[in-house]
Amino acid sequence: MNDFELNPCGSEEINTDRLLLRKFTYEDTDSMMRNWVSDDDVQDKYGEPSYKTKEAVKGLLCKYIGGYESPYYYRWAVIEKESGECIGQIAYFLVDRYNHFGEIEYCIGTGFQGKGYATEATKAVIGYGFEKINLNKVQICVRPSNIPSKKVIEKCNFTYEGTLREYFFRHGAYEGREFYSILKSEFTK
Repeated sequence: MNDFELNPCGSEEINTDRLLLRKFTYEDTDSMMRNWVSDDDVQDKYGEPSYKTKEAVKGLLCKYIGGYESPYYYRWAVIEKESGECIGQIAYFLVDRYNHFGEIEYCIGTGFQGKGYATEATKAVIGYGFEKINLNKVQICVRPSNIPSKKVIEKCNFTYEGTLREYFFRHGAYEGREFYSILKSEFTK
């Protein structure tokens, strides 16, 4: 691999102090429902529908697990080591192989928010992006009203790049989409 190629390494396990980031399995269904994927508020902030039945969650898992067939697919279940619970997910949902950047998305269940888990997982995935995938830039977007996510972005040392005005129409109003990024040359663990 040269400096201008991405590494098709897929979603390898990532260990942090309190978290294990690993591929999703169908055994995660109950834990996901209990902790985040069926929570209307969590999913609304994440910009996704909530999944209220095991069948619906298994359908989502089918999509996630099927994605692992591509070596350029990077999505992890966020597992709290202490409890063994799946408390959320994190991914490079967009990877541009030609321009060497990826965009992160994440969500953490309400009962696990405010404990630094989103920041811990995001920092680990940024490092993975630069060190394993060979990205040059990692970006992340947020709606201005999502204050908790903006705090995570700040703690991860992203740089504000700009706002696409009135990008989202949600709950009867328009809201912008703020873009932030960090470059490989700026990243420190």
